[in-house]
Amino acid sequence: MEGAQYNPRTVEEVFKDFKGRRAALIKALTTDVEEFYQQCDPGKENLCLYGFPSEQWEVNLPAEEVPPELPEPVLGINFARDGMQEKDWISLVAVHSDSWLIAVAFYFGARFGFDKADRKRLSNMIHDLPTIFEVVTGAAKKERARSSGVNHSGSKSKSSYKPRASDSRGKYVREPLEKEEDEELDEEDEEENGETLCGACGENSAADDFWICCDLCQRWFHGTCVKITPARAEHIKQYKCPSCNNKRARTGN
Repeated sequence: MEGAQYNPRTVEEVFKDFKGRRAALIKALTTDVEEFYQQCDPGKENLCLYGFPSEQWEVNLPAEEVPPELPEPVLGINFARDGMQEKDWISLVAVHSDSWLIAVAFYFGARFGFDKADRKRLSNMIHDLPTIFEVVTGAAKKERARSSGVNHSGSKSKSSYKPRASDSRGKYVREPLEKEEDEELDEEDEEENGETLCGACGENSAADDFWICCDLCQRWFHGTCVKITPARAEHIKQYKCPSCNNKRARTGN
């Protein structure tokens, strides 16, 4: 297990720590879900899912010292693995992971004496991000669509991405518009472009990022998050994200 000696002391440092751990947990529950699933053997002892500031995750036993250096993740996530639907189990782990992240962040806040203003600022920074549960279940994307009123007026919304003309799977691969076309977008359109969240990292991104959409679950992913390049996408007839691909593999076994 990675060392717990790292102690962020400012709001910005605690938030950076939070984002690193959050990215690690999202990775475990999305792009690395097959490996995570296999490690959560119900036949083993109480296991926990840890996320580290380095964006790495680990399934391990709880810390031996009492009390531990940091708040512990929920115990025994492995026991429920085979007793419920995989989607529901992953969602449950996501909820507990969200709770753990908050506990760790405000543990640091309490330990280093954050005042009311700092605690409020940290809370606002944290809650500006979708929860792990929202990312894993796709609720974050739906909520953004509702809150922004997309299609509310019945008009066709624009996007700062378009399919490549040479790509027959155009709706599954997105690339940036040419500069001239991009400049035609008004502020409202630019805000709408921010509605899509990566199904792996749960983040928006710069307009020049490459995206790909899963043919099964219809979630969008940064190419870098799922290790797909534009060149490789040219040769994929049907793209399945890691989560859907692993789920189908287990069903077929």
